Amino acid sequence: MRIDKFLKTSRLIKRRAIAKEACDTERVLINGKAAKPGSEVKVGDIVEVRFGNSTLRARVLELTESSRKEDAARMYEVL
Repeated sequence: MRIDKFLKTSRLIKRRAIAKEACDTERVLINGKAAKPGSEVKVGDIVEVRFGNSTLRARVLELTESSRKEDAARMYEVL
């Protein structure tokens, strides 16, 4: 699954356009490497997203094409 779609589907970032912009400005890392919007994410990968002064680290647990708000939190585990 593309990282920009994962960030939107898991609700780590609200909109896909914002997820794309975050990737373009190198604020998203997959396993310690800068991610482009089309970078593939797999189960078990560590995703880091920088929001201003804070950083969110999460492990990918599940990939689904769409999810309800209640199910989105099961897609990742915050580290």
